[in-house]
Amino acid sequence: MKRILGIAILSVLMACNQSERKTAETKDSIQAYTLSKSQVIIKDAKKLDIFNRYEDLKNALVKSDSSEAQKAAEKLEKSLALYEGCESTASIAKKISETNNIVFQRKNFTTLSMDLIAFIKSGEVEKGIIYVQHCPMANKGDGGDWLSTEKEIKNPYYGDEMLECGRVVEEIKGK
Repeated sequence: MKRILGIAILSVLMACNQSERKTAETKDSIQAYTLSKSQVIIKDAKKLDIFNRYEDLKNALVKSDSSEAQKAAEKLEKSLALYEGCESTASIAKKISETNNIVFQRKNFTTLSMDLIAFIKSGEVEKGIIYVQHCPMANKGDGGDWLSTEKEIKNPYYGDEMLECGRVVEEIKGK
């Protein structure tokens, strides 16, 4: 009887520990996914999440996929809303998520990118390089900047029309 009681208690304790372990494994899985996705590590996990969601939006615009851009912008808006001080930037992401007009999405992407370039520069990049890229022809010749984990230019303002238009203007490097 004591042995059965001991096994029952041990089983309960093991189940609780499994739950904690699963929570830790889930967090580790999310972190591993995040790291494998961007090859960039930013000290603040929330900033890293925001950056990765921004990358999803940028990549959707590169593909000229307005539907995917809407979904990516919606996720980005939610991440930004959770970060104190990013409410106005979240509202820009929301504008992008509320339309399937690629021209309107790209126009708002310019303002969003300006905010996020400053935001990412204020964070601590621990590993990798984030490239600030510029297309002088975007926005009717006013130009437009964006962030990328790749040095190769893939222009979100024109997609296939002018995929390689632009240049790297700055590198935000890990320490």
